[in-house]
Amino acid sequence: METVVFIGAGSMAEAVIAGIVKQGAIEPRNVYVMNKSDDERLFSLQQKYGISVVCKEKEILKTADLVVLATKPKDIHQVMTEIHPLLSDDAAILSVIAGVSIATMEEGLGKRPIARSMPNTSATIGKSATGVAMNATVDETMRQHVIRLLGAIGLVKEVEEDDLHTVTALSGSGPAYVYYLTEALEEAATSKGLSPDVARALIIQTLEGAAAMMKQTGIEPAELRENVTSPNGTTAAGLQALEERSFKAIIGECIEKAAARSRELGAQS
Repeated sequence: METVVFIGAGSMAEAVIAGIVKQGAIEPRNVYVMNKSDDERLFSLQQKYGISVVCKEKEILKTADLVVLATKPKDIHQVMTEIHPLLSDDAAILSVIAGVSIATMEEGLGKRPIARSMPNTSATIGKSATGVAMNATVDETMRQHVIRLLGAIGLVKEVEEDDLHTVTALSGSGPAYVYYLTEALEEAATSKGLSPDVARALIIQTLEGAAAMMKQTGIEPAELRENVTSPNGTTAAGLQALEERSFKAIIGECIEKAAARSRELGAQS
């Protein structure tokens, strides 16, 4: 895969660009980026990652091997109308846009290899959790190219397209939930007298350690939780507070509403 063009230069585009450049998946000189109007943003990405900015004539699209769609969902139809006449028949598409279906992209860009994915912003440090679905036009070679590209920014799981709404709610939005949990833990800890620096360090290490325990041991989360929880101890008291406030139901509603919003965005496109 020689030439990759990003359409859109927002936070998700930057996260993926940063990941693939830092991991060496694609040479920076072969990565191009364009957006509607923010030239300052484009040149900032160029300076930071050593990539190229697409010229106004968009000639590079004619020889692009892969086009990464990273615009806002509301802009997708305008973007497809603009780029379709320039794309070669062999150019493949990788979308990181929430909610926009493969069928919508096939309608706007023709029958070509199309992969629809949902990375998260941890792609910046090569730690994304990404779900991807591909249409029938993607052959095994292109499938491996897409998996390799997304694998350079973290974990990749291939799923059915309809499951991407849940993936979006779970891992696409998931970092925000973890950061929100961290905020809540920090506020609680500092209200009890810990300094912000100490609280932050302890929380980050606790989250990192718990994640590593699940990953490295393969033990079920419920069993790990039980191992920490002594009868009538401090952990049991804390968990009781979570249960009394229906913590699992709150998380369930969080995922349900985010997934529903993903479906709404798809319907709007």
